[in-house]
Amino acid sequence: MSQTVAAFQRCPRCGNENTADSFACNFCGIRLKIERIETIRFFRRYEAEWTEPYPWYMKIFYLFVNAPKAFHDINHKRSKAPGWLILLFSSLLYGLMGLAFFSHFNFLFMPPFSFAHFLYSLSFFASFFIFGFCFQLIFFWFLIWISSKGANYAVGFTDKLERRFGGVKEEKEKYKETDVSPFSIYKGGTMLQLEGAYKFRMMLCAFTPFLLINAIKILIVLFGFPNADVIFPFDPAVFDLMLNSNTWLILDIIDALTIAIWIPILMTLAIRELSNSSTTRVLIPTIIIGVLVAILFYFLRPTIFG
Repeated sequence: MSQTVAAFQRCPRCGNENTADSFACNFCGIRLKIERIETIRFFRRYEAEWTEPYPWYMKIFYLFVNAPKAFHDINHKRSKAPGWLILLFSSLLYGLMGLAFFSHFNFLFMPPFSFAHFLYSLSFFASFFIFGFCFQLIFFWFLIWISSKGANYAVGFTDKLERRFGGVKEEKEKYKETDVSPFSIYKGGTMLQLEGAYKFRMMLCAFTPFLLINAIKILIVLFGFPNADVIFPFDPAVFDLMLNSNTWLILDIIDALTIAIWIPILMTLAIRELSNSSTTRVLIPTIIIGVLVAILFYFLRPTIFG
């Protein structure tokens, strides 16, 4: 009997029982445990009552200025998470980055405002957009997958998701249009489980920083790279000036720091909300993973150490 009592904790606000490892009530959302890291405002759990999902642009705004508030909202209605929009917008910024690179090439064999010049610039934009979308989709998926693995060892992430979200696929059509909070004693059981299918979409939101980072990189490309004259037929040596520019060092360091610090913090908040787990225990492996990925993908590049 004592083991059964020890396995649960009663919510002081709504009176419902939660598992002993829950950090917030699964019924009303109030915090059951307060970690030391939550004295830092950025990690403090958001407890306000949820009524309806924010518009997608407000979600993205709060992911920058108040991430716990954003993930609190997204976790209640994960099917409304703007993860795919964030990937799309970030890829469009890659396309604009292609135009920024294109602006440094002076094509001597065609007028600057000709239709041919327009087609060349459009091809740069399309190529960078497609590359950005494919690269980021694969890279983001990899980071989500490996972060989930780290969270499995830290807090049993997958097991908690199975307990909270599994087992009601047959009810999906019946309830898919219903707008209710998963933190509700009356409505939570079914909708909380149904919304679990959108875990990947919610975790994609952790990559919102790349909207700002890619915009900054566009400005760096515009002002940091040298110009080059291009004649026809193309001489591959004309690209050496761009490829050997020290500006790549700045771009790689910005990406590396984002992957090592900012992304792991947002990923921690996403995993914490999904699994109702300890912030600290999730943060440690995600930071370690972010640092290792940054070292392998960026800090070992010859653009940084020559």
